[in-house]
Amino acid sequence: MESVDASGKTVEEAIEKALAELGLERTQVEVEVVKEGRAGILGIGGEDARVVVRAKSEAAPVDERPRLEQVDDRASREGGRLAARARSDTSPADERPRLEETEEDIALAVEVLEKLLELMSVDATVRVRQPETLGDGAAIVRTVLDISGDDLGILIGRRGDTLSSLQYLVNLIVGRKLKAKASFGVDVAGYRRRREQSLKSLAEHMAERVRATHQVMTLEPMPPNERRIVHLALAQDETVITESIGEGENRKVVIRPSR
Repeated sequence: MESVDASGKTVEEAIEKALAELGLERTQVEVEVVKEGRAGILGIGGEDARVVVRAKSEAAPVDERPRLEQVDDRASREGGRLAARARSDTSPADERPRLEETEEDIALAVEVLEKLLELMSVDATVRVRQPETLGDGAAIVRTVLDISGDDLGILIGRRGDTLSSLQYLVNLIVGRKLKAKASFGVDVAGYRRRREQSLKSLAEHMAERVRATHQVMTLEPMPPNERRIVHLALAQDETVITESIGEGENRKVVIRPSR
């Protein structure tokens, strides 16, 4: 029985990483929570959650690189799976109902984020917008809190790690105050959308090099959501094949000639 040992800031995040590596849906696996983990402050002093996810004997792996005829169906299933997870009552990490995100809820999330920025001595403004693309959080979050200001690189961190921690803190605090599962996206001056465009451009450039040299190209390690962007960017390119290799935080995308 195939299994993956994965870690993440939350149990749910660790499960998602394992599902991405196995190429399976949540209903096709068995989950063993090894360590619940605990939150730190902006990634400092915390302890990652750890899970072991095993494929059920009847589970059929899903091809991580969608083909032409799979793209629309895969996107539909992905959106449905993410939406189901958001309101899931089977998650070992959070069984609370999902927040409906009224104007009052959004105002509270903005207030919490602004307070965190104040405690960090960061002079910035928070505006509310809707997610528009996969990298922006579409199908995962309904509201994005976008931070704008000067010299905000400190809020992004290496490969967006600090930004992810800040988003986690906002949702944790809001969720506990309202006794519901909060799923707000947090961005810095549209960083996530720019990162998505950068990844798409990188994928296309590397695919061109693969076609020209007939050599395999390996990208830098990426989290599951960024690897997915690369796979989808080249999904309709019949001249190359993409696959993920490696384990955990070192997992990366490989682009190879299709023939």
